[in-house]
Amino acid sequence: MQLVDGRPEISEGRLEKEIRVYDFLDSLGVQYKRIDHEAAMTMEACEEIDRTLGEGAAICKNLFLCNRQETDFYLLLIPGEKPFKTKYLSAQIGSSRLSFGKPEYMEKYLDITPGSVSVMGLMNDRENKVRLLIDEDVLKEPHFACHPCINTSSIRFDMKDLTDKIIPAMKHEPTIVKL
Repeated sequence: MQLVDGRPEISEGRLEKEIRVYDFLDSLGVQYKRIDHEAAMTMEACEEIDRTLGEGAAICKNLFLCNRQETDFYLLLIPGEKPFKTKYLSAQIGSSRLSFGKPEYMEKYLDITPGSVSVMGLMNDRENKVRLLIDEDVLKEPHFACHPCINTSSIRFDMKDLTDKIIPAMKHEPTIVKL
């Protein structure tokens, strides 16, 4: 695995949704590093990828959640090593009985599939159906790493670009939570 600057030189064989992420980041003037790898479906599979991405990059669990009625949807960014307890989150966002959202909603609103969940999927949520929740500890790192809507690549960029350029351009005001 090798960390390289920017988008792939050849887009052939890559999914359109991945290329849209690179187009989006490039349009915002965001500098990023990229690594291609085998499909990473779990946090454990991401350990070698994390080492290659380097120190100081927030590697998150990206959890797609919904309420019991499946009318409210959330994307939670939480540090990979931090345990997730729904009761603590529910109290902070005023939504009880949270559970994991179904793959069909993930695809419908974010154009992503299980194992590829990423904050970058919010660029596909033009109707703002998904509320962005960020654990405060994620924001403490100088860099942020995530998938570009596909789990065979990972990207890293400055946390300041996430908070000052990327999220505002996606028009999803984050709610900062403490878990």
